[in-house]
Amino acid sequence: MAIPGFSSRGVRPAPGLIEVRVREVAQLFNSMDPSPFHERDLDADAEEFIVSWALEHPSAARLKLVVHLSKAPAEGDPAEMIRQAVHHYFAYRARLNWLEFKQMMRQGRTSLIVGFAFLAVCFVTGQFVGRLGTHTWHELTREGLTIIGWVAMWRPLQIYLYDWWPLRRRGAIFRKLSMMDVEVCIEERA
Repeated sequence: MAIPGFSSRGVRPAPGLIEVRVREVAQLFNSMDPSPFHERDLDADAEEFIVSWALEHPSAARLKLVVHLSKAPAEGDPAEMIRQAVHHYFAYRARLNWLEFKQMMRQGRTSLIVGFAFLAVCFVTGQFVGRLGTHTWHELTREGLTIIGWVAMWRPLQIYLYDWWPLRRRGAIFRKLSMMDVEVCIEERA
């Protein structure tokens, strides 16, 4: 029985193919970036296209980028140049993603400490107000403080329960893209 996404031998997942067609190599890269070619940023549209197609493939699938060039560059090996530039760029994006994740976790810890401290203050204040009497305003104030205290916990809970998942998934995609096979096909017509 064949398992989708795996080769017939079942050893390695079949590569998820991503194909890009451009007239010339320069279209793949940000023309405003003065870095050497192998360190250049990808064009924003090219990056978004590659990442969106990578997200379409199963997470276990290896990825392979095929760049179809209409014309060959005047000098240099476009295959090696594009492979190095793509790998370098997505490795850089993976590092940035990791830093963003660490920053989010730091923000989550700070938010959790502040939220928990505020919740404790609200709870203690509510208990104090509740002991002042059973008047409707005392009960309303106590319940209001309890609700406000729990609302203060919203952000840390959002970070720790929901916000980190998409960030880590994008980081995994960037790491896969930084190691994917890159093939260049020159379709120059004589």
